[in-house]
This record gives sequence, structure tokens and C-alpha cells, in this order.
Amino acid sequence: MRRRDFVAVLGCAAVAHPLRAHAQAGVSGGAAPASSNLPLVGFLNSAAAATYRFNADAFREGLAQAGFVEGRNVRIEERWANGDYKALPALAAELVGKGVVAIAATGDVASARAAKDASATVPVVFTIGGDPIRFGLVESFNRPGGHVTGIMFAPTLLGAKRVQLLSELVPNVKRIALLVNPDNFNAAAEQADAEAGAAKLGAQLPAFKARNAAEIDAAFAELVRAKVDAVIGGTDPVLLDRREQIVALADRHGLPVVSFTRPFAVAGGLMTYGPNITWMYRQAGGYIARILKGAKAAELPVMQSTHFELVLNMKAARRLGISVPKAFVAAVDEVIG
Repeated sequence: MRRRDFVAVLGCAAVAHPLRAHAQAGVSGGAAPASSNLPLVGFLNSAAAATYRFNADAFREGLAQAGFVEGRNVRIEERWANGDYKALPALAAELVGKGVVAIAATGDVASARAAKDASATVPVVFTIGGDPIRFGLVESFNRPGGHVTGIMFAPTLLGAKRVQLLSELVPNVKRIALLVNPDNFNAAAEQADAEAGAAKLGAQLPAFKARNAAEIDAAFAELVRAKVDAVIGGTDPVLLDRREQIVALADRHGLPVVSFTRPFAVAGGLMTYGPNITWMYRQAGGYIARILKGAKAAELPVMQSTHFELVLNMKAARRLGISVPKAFVAAVDEVIG
């Protein structure tokens, strides 16, 4: 069962743009133009294609819902950083060099910054966790002002809430490991929020670096030695990318895992609380479509996901011997298993 109530800031009529006639000709039907003549859209992501494909697919869904289908009236060029944030600037530059007319810079702030810096004119639509004004991506939410806009949520509001939800299912939890990617621009703020939530419960929250597969393995070796009672995954695309590894390691040691978005629960984690990332990618596709039709990024308001969904994996709860109160189940947006 699911309840979704996303509130987004929408608006802004399309304005004249050189792509308008080209794009509308493709949408209206008739003979399909040669593929090399179709507008080229860039898709930049900090994770890996093999495990993040579902979000790239959601981006394409958003484009298609607005009338742009890959191979028919738009081309898409993908670039994946495979967890290496330092690779993003060169990948963004490659896309600009390919002649893209817009870039979907997905997978958080590092990707958005790389795309923004790669060109002063190519429109960029981001999906990020964090304040785009603070990170210098836009001038304001309602009128971004430059060549960048997008979809965002506030991850710093979620760390303490995940600690609270975990304590409701595991009442005696006293030591909670937090997995963080120190390369993520929001890592320090999210850690501080989670630590504040743990302090209210009289629990400790040691943090462990987890920017890649090797560090995740090392982190689990450390947190097991530290005798933690549970694990919380930070809000980061690399951690989402490595969800199967994290869940497998947690299962091996009988530790409940709480993270930030539904695919973690699908992979076998106990619970997730956070935004619907797939929805954000779909909206990014819609915004790219509006730009293809003539809208300017400067005038497209930044969308904000204001609903956070709670997903519970009941199979994981049973596996861990956790008895879930009926009242807790009633408050869940989706129960798996």
C-alpha cells in the first residue's frame, strides 16, 4: 500500500527558443528525421549504470510523458562516474563537447556543479539533496536566474528522523553506525543532524567512511568490532549504488539497516525514509522536455519534494526477529513482504 503526496513548484510558460520548431516537428509525427539531426540531451550521473539504471529509465519516462522519445525526436548521451566524483567534470565536458542542448545532472550536488561549470550556456537540470542556493547552483528557488534549475529535497532534515524510526522498531538500540561518503557536499550536515537525533535518545552514532566498495567492506569490519546495534546509510548516490553489498554485509552480522530511499528496502534493508528518487528523475525528464520546447532554465522554478515516504521490509523484520507494532505499520507508506 502506498500514499504519495508530492508537492512541486511548477509554472513558467514556455518562451521562444531555436529548438522549438525542431522539437515540435518531432513531436507532431510525420517522417522521422535522421538521428544525427535530433537534439542531443546529456545525462550525467555519479553512480554506475548497472545498478542505477532504474533512475535513468525514470528520466526517460519523464521525457516520453512530455512527448520526447529517444530515437524518435531526441537523442540521449549518458555519462556515468561509477562512484568517482572527481571524474564528473571531465564527463560533463565530454557531453558539452558532443554538442548537447541540455544536461540532466543527476546523482547529487557534485554532478550538478560539474555540469554547471562545463558550460556557461548549456541548460542544466539537476536532481540533488540539499539547498541549491547554498551550493551556488541557482540565485533563488522561484527564478533560478542562470542556466541551471532542477529538483531537490532537504537531506539534513532526515537523519534525526531515521534514528527516531529505528528506535521505534529496535527500542534498546544504543550504538548506531552511520555510513557516510565524505565526498558528498551534504555529509557533514547530515551527520550532525543524525548525531543530534541519537543524542536525544541517549544513543551513540559513530560515523564510518564509505565512499566505495572497499571502504564499505572496511567500514563493516570496523563497526562490527565497535559492536553497533544497527546501521544507517547516509543520503548518497554511491551508497544507493552499493545497496546490495551493504544489505548483504548487514545480514551477515544480523544488523538492521535503515536508509534513505525505497530501493534499499527492496534490496532487503529493514526500512527507508526519504524522498522518492524515481519521482525526482521523472520530473527532471519533464523539465528537460520543457527546455526542448523553448523554456529557459532561468525561469523554471526549482521543484521541491516535500513528501518523504516510509517503506518497511517486513521480511527483513522477521529475519532480524523484530516485532513491528501495528501502529507503526499503519503509518508506513509501503510494506514489502
